[in-house]
Amino acid sequence: MLLTWRQRGPEREMKVAECAPDSSDCRMTDGDTNLPTIERKLGLQIWSIENMKMVPVPEKAYGTFFEGDCYIILHTKRTSRGSAVDLHYWIGKDSSQDEQGAAAMYVTQMDNALRGNPVQHREVQEHESETFRSYFRNGIIYKKGGVASGFKHVETNMYNIKRLLHVKGKKHVSATEVALSWDSFNKGDVFLLDLGKVLIQWNGPSCSIAEKSRGLALARSIRDSERGGRAQIGIIDNEKDSPDLMQIMKMVLGERHGELRDAIPDTKADELQKANVRLYHVYEKDSDLVVQEIATRPLTQDLLQHEDCYILDQGGFKIYVWRGKASSPEEKKAAFTRAVGFMQAKGYPSSTNIEVINDGAESAMFKQLFQRWTEKDEAQGLGKVYTTGKIAKVEQVKFDTTQLHARPELAAEQRMVDDASGEIEVWRIEDLQMQPVNPKTYGQFYGGDCYLVLYTYQRSGRPHYVLYMWQGRHASVDEITACALNAIELDKKYGDEAVQVRVTMGKEPTHFLAIFKGKLIIYEGGTSRAQKSMPEPAIRLFQVRGTDEMNTKATEVPARASSLNSNDVFLLTTSQVCYLWCGKGCSGDEREMAKMVADIVSKRDKHTILEGQEPAEFWEALGGKAPYASEKRFQEQTTHYQPRLFECSNQTGRFIMTEVVGFCQEDLDEDDVMLLDTWEEIFLWIGKTSNTYERNEAIASAKEYLKTHPAGRDLATPIILVKQGYEPLNFTGWFNAWDPYKWSDGKSYEEMKNSLGDVSAISEIKVNETTDLNNISLNQRTLNMTSSAGSSTASASPDYKSHYNHSESNSYSNSSNYNSNSSPSLVPNGEGIYSREVLMNKTVDELPEGVDPTKKEYYLSDADFHDIFGKSKDEFYQMPKWKQQNEKKQYGLF
Repeated sequence: MLLTWRQRGPEREMKVAECAPDSSDCRMTDGDTNLPTIERKLGLQIWSIENMKMVPVPEKAYGTFFEGDCYIILHTKRTSRGSAVDLHYWIGKDSSQDEQGAAAMYVTQMDNALRGNPVQHREVQEHESETFRSYFRNGIIYKKGGVASGFKHVETNMYNIKRLLHVKGKKHVSATEVALSWDSFNKGDVFLLDLGKVLIQWNGPSCSIAEKSRGLALARSIRDSERGGRAQIGIIDNEKDSPDLMQIMKMVLGERHGELRDAIPDTKADELQKANVRLYHVYEKDSDLVVQEIATRPLTQDLLQHEDCYILDQGGFKIYVWRGKASSPEEKKAAFTRAVGFMQAKGYPSSTNIEVINDGAESAMFKQLFQRWTEKDEAQGLGKVYTTGKIAKVEQVKFDTTQLHARPELAAEQRMVDDASGEIEVWRIEDLQMQPVNPKTYGQFYGGDCYLVLYTYQRSGRPHYVLYMWQGRHASVDEITACALNAIELDKKYGDEAVQVRVTMGKEPTHFLAIFKGKLIIYEGGTSRAQKSMPEPAIRLFQVRGTDEMNTKATEVPARASSLNSNDVFLLTTSQVCYLWCGKGCSGDEREMAKMVADIVSKRDKHTILEGQEPAEFWEALGGKAPYASEKRFQEQTTHYQPRLFECSNQTGRFIMTEVVGFCQEDLDEDDVMLLDTWEEIFLWIGKTSNTYERNEAIASAKEYLKTHPAGRDLATPIILVKQGYEPLNFTGWFNAWDPYKWSDGKSYEEMKNSLGDVSAISEIKVNETTDLNNISLNQRTLNMTSSAGSSTASASPDYKSHYNHSESNSYSNSSNYNSNSSPSLVPNGEGIYSREVLMNKTVDELPEGVDPTKKEYYLSDADFHDIFGKSKDEFYQMPKWKQQNEKKQYGLF
């Protein structure tokens, strides 16, 4: 495919002063335009475009965007290779062309000043990338108007507000201001009626628990950030159960006539669309820009030449522009312009996400679109790719298994559940039923069979289970199906607690090798049944890999000379003798392990022969000499593959996966099925209250994910089924600071609501047409207050509640007393804020009057709190209670 379009004219010349090598900041200039100083710090920095200048946005306003403005967002995070920088420009739907052009220009300048390290993104309102949304965990709020219209970003303690927010999303939510009318509502989303001192969360009848929880997190964020903690939150899950709150809503919105609209499905790209990747070469010809298609899936890295620029089109879902390090400055400068032109030429919507990346600073998202990606001087890491066609030599990594529990990240990297010291039971599928295998033959697997292997180990004083389903390459479809069905029954027998692992012959995971203590032998065909249909071959050849009992496997290969490899040990069994053939590149440890395997595969005499000293009988048994791989194997390494987490759905008939960028344990919602891709394994996490259909289709979803992956993934990649509450170390190790007590101690959304007490009709509140809605005060019985329900997920339960300023409104009930949760309410100084010196390391008698001694930290200012704990109050109270207590003890606030 060839696209051409006329260039609109020369780009504006820009002069950029680079940062000094030892400077922490850098100042950029563009002729008569001064750009701000960029601080070299982790986290977010945001600017809005005002009068064509970059103006910093206050941190308290991060996550709020005016629809009439454009913004620039810089995000820096630590990585295993140093740091990663992302640079976004955000386009409000009502912003002007001039503002959009200025934002794009500044991004180009900032990229130059930062020496081409950032990955650049073009973001359009309501169509932002998952990377962008991940920065704002409590959600994004779109506000009407813009800074140019006189609106301000931070108006803390302003209560003269009346607006309706439409909240969408389960993982990364956004809230759009919509008309104050029942016509704005639908059955499937969350809506927030914001009346200044009262926030009413209305949950559509078709809302999921995750959507309700995320909506609640957003409501709390508005309360704490915009209202200084002085607003009350009411929740309507069922209109009949909340008559008082409904009365207020009808007062504001009027009576509702007719039925609510049905839920509006999100428009998302399915996996087949995302898999349709095409690579285009971009170059100039005369005054025209030419874009020529050069490759489709699967793409390889060698297609990208350093002298050129390329456009990678991911099925119209996203457009990438790759700029070669040796390409001209003019080509680099025109990246966004060319991408927009390409988008228009292809007829894609203007909201299409664009990412511009530089040669050598590619994003993880970009790399995973290629079949393999290697980096210069890259140390051995995840996502290894080996030469196909032969079983390549794999360098075995030795590690101390006693470290696994102390270092779960090691368990994840090494793919180890434990130290493999547990117990095993093995069954073979025979006549579609489970038949026990003789323990003397444990570890011997035949390609014509399917097996179930139950591994039991102790952790925290109780048994845990891993159930492996090994599928032979030559097993029948009926046997493979029966293997899966029997696995379900066996899992039920053990309380549905087992981790289920689908193992395809030849793709055995590391832990599977380890549990057989160096005696794992894979026979190409045949069966281990007593009644064998075919006699075993007289001559067999096995390739042995491994240096100890934890990593050794013997695999049968065709019995011919071309199967040999100078880097390995091979066993050749005949009716008279068993040869141990030692290639020149094998180690002593590998030879010792091969001797152990030889005693299992053959009872004949063992003859050890070295490469180059083979007797004639050896070659005769292999059908004569033939060339084989004899050069020292070069170990190909891909870059470190960053694990990726997705929410899975195929209820609509289209397989949809929504990525959770920058994921943590909080993103595992109980009513979801989640997919964690670590490249060498696929984990499926099953939430306790997940949809039955999606649970039943989980394995099919994982296979579909592999099948449609743009990089052309191996369909035999192990698939591991993990249940909520029974996660193994090799799963939890991919999450930072995994909390094993999260689901045992946490409360569900409904449990938190029920713990709030009776919320039936309240006689104290009288609402009529003359009521001042901005001064409405509702007591706890009227509102489902967020003292217990205010977490960003259904399972977290922060132990705090907003306190109110008595001087602002005498209508607050019980303002000088503690509420039923014993959380701090009003304190004498009106603001309820004390300096750290007044609160830290003080006994009960030394505290100011009215301060709750069990919650001293809540009386700190937001700035002091963040300075002491390194996080916001919102983040702190989302932590488990025991972690809160530990940190409070550490800083003298317990």
